[in-house]
Amino acid sequence: MMSKSWLSGRSRKAIAAALAIFLAQAAVALDVTIEGALDENLRTELEGGSLLVEQSQSETEVSSQELVSIAQADYKRLLAVLYDSGYYGAIIRIALDGREAASIKSVSPPRSVSRAVISITPGSQFRFGKAEIAPLAKGTKVPEGFRLGETAQLSVLRDAVSAGVGAWRDQGHAKAKLQSQKVTARHGDKTINATLRLDPGPRLRFGDLKVAGNTAVRTERILEIAGLPVGTVYSPKELEDAAARLRRTGTFSSVAMIEADEIGPGDTLAVTARVAEDKPRRFGFGGEISTFEGLSLSAFWMHRNLFGGAERLRVEAEIEGIGGETGGTDFLLRGRYQRPSTFNEDTDLYVLGEIEQLDEVNFFSRQATVGAGIERIASDQRRYRAGLAFRRANTRDAFGENNYTLMLFPLGATFDYRDKTLDARRGFFANAEFTPFLAIDGADNGLLTSLDVRHYKTFGDLRPTTIALRGQLGSLIGPGLSVAPADFLFYSGGGDTVRGHEYQSLGVDLGGGQTVGGRSFIGLSAEIRMRTTGNLGYVGFFDAGYIGREAFPDGSGEWQTGAGVGLRYDTPIGPIRLDVAVPTSGDDDDETSFQVYIGIGQAF
Repeated sequence: MMSKSWLSGRSRKAIAAALAIFLAQAAVALDVTIEGALDENLRTELEGGSLLVEQSQSETEVSSQELVSIAQADYKRLLAVLYDSGYYGAIIRIALDGREAASIKSVSPPRSVSRAVISITPGSQFRFGKAEIAPLAKGTKVPEGFRLGETAQLSVLRDAVSAGVGAWRDQGHAKAKLQSQKVTARHGDKTINATLRLDPGPRLRFGDLKVAGNTAVRTERILEIAGLPVGTVYSPKELEDAAARLRRTGTFSSVAMIEADEIGPGDTLAVTARVAEDKPRRFGFGGEISTFEGLSLSAFWMHRNLFGGAERLRVEAEIEGIGGETGGTDFLLRGRYQRPSTFNEDTDLYVLGEIEQLDEVNFFSRQATVGAGIERIASDQRRYRAGLAFRRANTRDAFGENNYTLMLFPLGATFDYRDKTLDARRGFFANAEFTPFLAIDGADNGLLTSLDVRHYKTFGDLRPTTIALRGQLGSLIGPGLSVAPADFLFYSGGGDTVRGHEYQSLGVDLGGGQTVGGRSFIGLSAEIRMRTTGNLGYVGFFDAGYIGREAFPDGSGEWQTGAGVGLRYDTPIGPIRLDVAVPTSGDDDDETSFQVYIGIGQAF
């Protein structure tokens, strides 16, 4: 069979040229080898610093032109790694399919690159023949590696300067700097002689704090919130704390504390707080679903600068139990006003009001609460609370209907040393609540306490595994079961206590099918969270819960346990959680029963 070409010679040449360009830019796989007399530690450091090695391990392929650029950038990166390991006379060669990368023009790259060979002759490792830095402030901790006979790492030189300057700044010498440096390499005996001279400058005091960038937030309020101690000796920590106070209001999208270039009269240093205000209003919503508890929806609206002083008003609403089997529908409407730096720069004032209905399997409660208090922010990780509130409630349980009015004195402390809130991998969290209450009518005086402690530890880097542990304690001291506020009693079972069991399935059995909450509670949970190299993760977990009739666990109560597995999918807002659990002990222990939980963030 004969065929006829309908393309002219010129057209065929144009297509061929275009194809050649396409092939030159086509994505290719890459094999990278590092050659040379290298010890294991140095080879590992070089592999970690090489862009070519990183590209060879990536699932994203790039064109040959990009590979040439990556290879040419690798010369400086590998040299920096060698300097940081004390090698100052190294020879580096990078060949792409046999051609030296430095000689390839990026505008005319090869059609493809399949192999890169990095040849390194590191030479001898240099050590410090002299390591001097002066003058030093009292108590300066110079890096241990900056001394005679130690490996002359470039990073050690930088760290020594940073330590020396930082120590002077910590003692009030804000303009401390490196005055001169003399670093000499002696190739004959493979030593580096380093002499560093610091200029501490005068000891300064904080001058006036100026404000720039604000439009809606009043300048005087920014000064109050920052709380910079004008007139005291300069301190980097005080400067960092002032910036942190402004950031935690949530009113500003960015905060920068800028030191003046010149020293002011009387050895003072002026500082400017440059802020950028965030949008004043914000709203959000969320949801969670389980096979038994049904659908839960929540939403909030917030104003970050209500009266021009970075005051925050947050209004939130929640609806739970939609389509569930946990009784009826629960709802919550809450408003909270918070004014930062009211009594001092680290103490906030809050005022709150809320209306809540709990229509549960074993009790019903409708209540209204108003209150006010203070929150002391001791650090980014530690907070303390104290307040006064009044609560009016109508409750109904197995003991009948009750109306009560209480005066509450809520006290609390939170310690949050987690690396992430929604997906913690390291650190610990603890929250303690102590609420003494006086009964105006309908109940007895007492004390309601709760404690929630969590700990996280992660092993491995490529596919990290996290061990997460949680312990909960609760106690109601004072009122007996029959006169205790029904919504102060404890239950176990469900997504926040023992997964696999029905919601609030464990309480105190009164007989005749009647159940009420207990006066004591213990909750224990353990999870193993395994991550892959992608966004997917796997979880195995075990939960246990105890409910007792007495105010303190004395062993006379009942336990229930549950276990299960789950999937996690990482997203920018936190992991999406899917858990499937079954009961392993307890009254509703049934091998055919299981519960499913879906939400955002880890279970704890």
